[in-house]
Amino acid sequence: MEKFFKLKENGTKVSTEFIAGLTTFFAMSYIIFVNPSMLAQTGMPWNAVFIATIIATVIGTLVMGLFANVPYAQAPGMGLNAFFTFTVVFAFGFSWQQALAMVFLCGIINIIITVTKLRKVIIKSIPESLQHAIGGGIGIFIAYIGIKSAGLLNFTSDPGKNIVLDGGTVIADSSAVPALVDFNQASVLLAVIGIVLTIILLVTKVKGAILIGIVGTTILGVLYVAVTGNPIGNNLTKEALAGLSNVNIVGSMKTAFSDLGTTFGAAFGEEGMQSLFSDPTKIPLVLMTIFAFSITDTFDTIGTFIGTGRKSGIFTADDEAAMQSSSGFKSKMDRALFADSIATSIGAIFGTSNTTTYVESAAGIGAGGRTGLTSVFTALLFILCIPFSAYIGIVPAEATAAALIAVGIMMLSAFKEINWSDFEEAVPAFFAGIFMALVYSISYGIAAGFIFYCIVKIFKGKAKEIHPVLAVSTLLFILNFVLLAIKDKL
Repeated sequence: MEKFFKLKENGTKVSTEFIAGLTTFFAMSYIIFVNPSMLAQTGMPWNAVFIATIIATVIGTLVMGLFANVPYAQAPGMGLNAFFTFTVVFAFGFSWQQALAMVFLCGIINIIITVTKLRKVIIKSIPESLQHAIGGGIGIFIAYIGIKSAGLLNFTSDPGKNIVLDGGTVIADSSAVPALVDFNQASVLLAVIGIVLTIILLVTKVKGAILIGIVGTTILGVLYVAVTGNPIGNNLTKEALAGLSNVNIVGSMKTAFSDLGTTFGAAFGEEGMQSLFSDPTKIPLVLMTIFAFSITDTFDTIGTFIGTGRKSGIFTADDEAAMQSSSGFKSKMDRALFADSIATSIGAIFGTSNTTTYVESAAGIGAGGRTGLTSVFTALLFILCIPFSAYIGIVPAEATAAALIAVGIMMLSAFKEINWSDFEEAVPAFFAGIFMALVYSISYGIAAGFIFYCIVKIFKGKAKEIHPVLAVSTLLFILNFVLLAIKDKL
């Protein structure tokens, strides 16, 4: 194990990697319940998506750990599953089988651009100031996810300024104003206790602080529910606790795997790939959708690697240099990009939306994870979710929120490398760093940074400083926005 993962070389040990893997698992385990709930709205069986989500997560994360030897976990992406459900199926009118077919093709495209080194060239084309902005921006994004998970915010929109979709999802316009909730709910108070506990453990440098914070907050929540009978969030309820003693592990597994037959390979059937290009009038929309899937997935991953890998030392300057000069998969970055690229197609085969590298991996990195052993432990824990999902499911979002907030704070130090007094550098850095949290998308934040970088350079008479790949990427982002804006007319 020492020789394979190079633990001493990376300044870590098995116990540290286990704690990091456990921390990453708890920070992102919500996806095995949220993803099925999201995709089930399209008509996909909940149990099938549940198993497909775990399988895609396990395979992608194991490849990341064993092949790339980096502490990143993969799972179906949250923004991408929403795009799959509400845009591709509901708005565009494709079947869920056709949507899976497009996700599979997106994965193939990602494999091609990785093997042909296009992803590496994209990374090389991003100016250093923008890379630091992306790193800090991901910190804000992670912290914002934590604040939302803690339930500390509510949003008020003007009357008549929202749309209610099928399934009850509400889309409000920019009149929606965030505000701090009143501290009169048990779930909010539990989240605040968890945040305070985690911060105290971190500042006093207690080993395993983040994991202790998650476990300690969960125990407090369980005790509260057991004594009062009142729920914490949607999953930690009196009924859920009572049901733990009556869980039929074998029966629930049989049902889930039986339903998996509905989604496994559906991307290639008559209702999937075989009908995807049958209507010539829809081909432009099909191509646009595949492109949107691909560009979002690609830049989500690149942003995560740049934002978390550089600060932690997982991807060193030497490794980045090796990536740019070597052929094949000799550097860790090469192997990590390839591991990420194959996960999406695997997930589509089993029946889930785009699988991507999870920004919540930063929680495990913050807990000391430095090698692929962290990913292996995370993957093994996800396997345990299949028979023990009921037990894992009681960990409330309020318990993991503090971990995300703490890691987000740690990542903000990347902003100090930016010359904020130079407006020419500050403008694209602002949009790349701050915008991704405001629009809840890493890739769109990167897009905004690219666009304003090009605008600034062109009007400063420095267009020659724009790397050709960055210029092309910017034009593709703009095309993506244009196509999404006119989608109803295609």
